[in-house]
Amino acid sequence: MIKEIRKITNNSLDYKNLEENHLSIQLSLDGFSFCVYNKPSNSIAVFAKYEFSNTPTPFEHLNLVKQLYSQEALLKLKYTSVNVTHLNNLITQVPLPFFNKEDLKYYLQNTIKVLDNDYITYDEISNSEIVNVYIPFVNINNFLLDIYGTFIFKHSSTVLIETLLNQFKNQSEDYCFVNVSNLNFELVVFKNKKLELFNYFSFKTKEDFIYYILFVAEQLNLDTEEFNLILLGDIERESELYTILYQYIRNIKFYEPKKQQTLVNGISAHANFTVLNQF
Repeated sequence: MIKEIRKITNNSLDYKNLEENHLSIQLSLDGFSFCVYNKPSNSIAVFAKYEFSNTPTPFEHLNLVKQLYSQEALLKLKYTSVNVTHLNNLITQVPLPFFNKEDLKYYLQNTIKVLDNDYITYDEISNSEIVNVYIPFVNINNFLLDIYGTFIFKHSSTVLIETLLNQFKNQSEDYCFVNVSNLNFELVVFKNKKLELFNYFSFKTKEDFIYYILFVAEQLNLDTEEFNLILLGDIERESELYTILYQYIRNIKFYEPKKQQTLVNGISAHANFTVLNQF
């Protein structure tokens, strides 16, 4: 089942002129979001977010995406530029000096179960010596190829880490970023102006949520009275997740975007980070 969470359209912009617009898509097992970026006005023309009620199998996942495309005319237009990000936990990081593209399966099988027919690819993270090795939703990629012909795809964490590095690389303090997506979150830690850790967690309760964050802080010797916790995604000051964080961590802030073009009226500035930073 597909549930529309939010759809916002700026009717003052010509969002159907394909020469003037870029399409960004984010895929995950529990949802789908997209935005149409209007190049002349340097702003978002359309933003939409959908939720899948049950975690689907790969076959069901593809059918849900096809169903969404059958009902959303904007997605079927052939844009001149399209970016897609894949949000899942089928990923690991490899230091660039040790990376060999012939060993992709070896890197992943240490952390997840890899099948013989899995398609594995990688992204080099700019401004770092880290390579993301991951399994994308390849069946949906193939479907999108039929729609758009060509497009650029990355793992969502590549966009997340690159964007944050560009903004915080000159900061001397320790930073922990938590990007919440429904009942999952990506966690990024910067220490000494470098990427220290990326991980992906799933949780059911607020206690699970705080446990993972405090465990990472302990393992990396991050003082809960000192380090900066920056929140992104599906979390608000009124939420139970924020309330329990505030009980244990002193310095908590919501992400403040540097690019005004990523702001959408009616949506928190820290939300939907990945899909709004693909242009």
